[in-house]
Parts: sequence; structure tokens; C-alpha cells
Amino acid sequence: MKLGKKRWINAALILLIILILFTPVGFYTRVFLGRLFATSATVLKVELRMPVKNYDWQLVNADGKEFNFEMTKGKVVLVNFWATWCPPCVAEMPSLQNLYNDYFDKVEFMFVAQDKVEKVSAFIAKKGYTLPVYYSRTEAPKLLTSKTIPTTYVINREGKIIVAETGAADWNSDKVRKILDGLLIDSAPSGAE
Repeated sequence: MKLGKKRWINAALILLIILILFTPVGFYTRVFLGRLFATSATVLKVELRMPVKNYDWQLVNADGKEFNFEMTKGKVVLVNFWATWCPPCVAEMPSLQNLYNDYFDKVEFMFVAQDKVEKVSAFIAKKGYTLPVYYSRTEAPKLLTSKTIPTTYVINREGKIIVAETGAADWNSDKVRKILDGLLIDSAPSGAE
């Protein structure tokens, strides 16, 4: 029995779908597409900026050192929830690392992993990242929870959420840098009003 052109095309499409859904090729394809289509984070409208009221959140790093979210009060904070198995999370990591390289001493960065310590440590080492990774010991404040990862929040010195971004974003953009610079000098970021 001879296969026609349509059957070959259908077989190739089915094989492509299987590759994308069930193999590492698909994971890296989704990471690539996430980077390709990532947009810059956007500032919340003033009326949507909610204050974080509960800072009682216990975390720990890979070395077992404890960290209390309370220590971030009065600082500009970037909190990112992510996992190694999440293609959009992996896609935005290089831009977050670049942002961290330039702002690590001005902004409190918290990368909260939703994954096993060993897996995260291996991923961070393989990629050469220097991001401060934490693991929740207690529940995060209600305003800093999302059912989707990656989710990233930028909080100003007064404790108000200025950015709440879900999905892969380009965190190393000029727009994000202007937002952070504006928050660091205690003025509203341009375009925020």
C-alpha cells in the first residue's frame, strides 16, 4: 500500500506534536518562544496598587539559612515565583539575572522556587546564575500569591505592589529599569499615572 502525500504530511505533523509535547525538544522550544515573545512588565494603575500588610513569611535558602520577609520592609523588592520545570520561568531567567547584576545592591531580590532544592541548585549552577533563591517555609502573604508561575511582583518602599506580572517578561528592559530607578529615588515611575 502506497502512502500519499497527505498521509506523510499528517504523520510528520503528529510526530512534531509528539516531539513538542513529550520530549526535551518541546521544553526548549517553549523556552525559546517564551524569550522571543516576552514583553516588558507593566506598572499597575494607582488605584490597583495594594499594600502588603502581612510581612510574616518565613523562607529558607538552599544552605538552610532562614530569611524573614519582614526584613524587606522599607525596601524596593522584586519577588519572583518560579520552577525549573516551567518553560516561561526558564525563558525569563537570563533577563532577571541581567537585572540582578545591575541592581543587586539597590533592590531586594527574592527568587522563590517551587521545586526541589537539589534540582534548583543544579539548574542555577549549570546556568551560572547568582540569583538569591529561597524556598517558602510558611505561606506567602495573600497579595503575593498566584496559581500561575512565573509570577513576579515589584513592591515599593511603602509596601505597595507596583508591578504584578504573570508569565514570561523581559525584566532587563529600559521600561523596567525606569520603574526601578523611579522607585529607588522615591518618585512615581514614569508612565505610572
